[in-house]
Amino acid sequence: MTDFGTGGALKGFKEFVLRGNVIDLAIAVVIGAAFTAIVNAIVTGIFNPAIGALFNAATLNDALDLRIPTTGGGVSVIKFGVAVAALLQFVIVAAVVYFALVLPINHLKKVAFARQQEEAAATPAHLPPTEAELLGEIRDLLAAQADAGTLPTTTGKHAVITAPAGKPAS
Repeated sequence: MTDFGTGGALKGFKEFVLRGNVIDLAIAVVIGAAFTAIVNAIVTGIFNPAIGALFNAATLNDALDLRIPTTGGGVSVIKFGVAVAALLQFVIVAAVVYFALVLPINHLKKVAFARQQEEAAATPAHLPPTEAELLGEIRDLLAAQADAGTLPTTTGKHAVITAPAGKPAS
């Protein structure tokens, strides 16, 4: 349970708001809203009238109207032009986002990955082996000696017992 009286809730709210991803998200929403206004202006001011002119209408929103009779004797209008205009606006927004944001970010990621690969390849090869690598080599040597029929002994610094042919080492 949160203690609202001691300022704990305000401290938690401050930590939440000052996290980087919350601020980045807020900036993205503001930029997105401004970007949408620009695209709306271009679509409604340039593309809709130009495409509407092809259909002999003032704008695309007024084009492609389908008039159908109603049961009360009147006429209802289905405006396919509005749907086409919205689809056109979506395609333009998607194209601008892809070419202005996605492609450059993907390129930057590719460059960063290539730089990391170059740095990894540029690490010196004369570094001493790690403890894990040494232990792995010791394990492999012991396994090879066991397979060859020779086992290390405790009598002597480098003494090895060799098993006679056909008999296992003891």
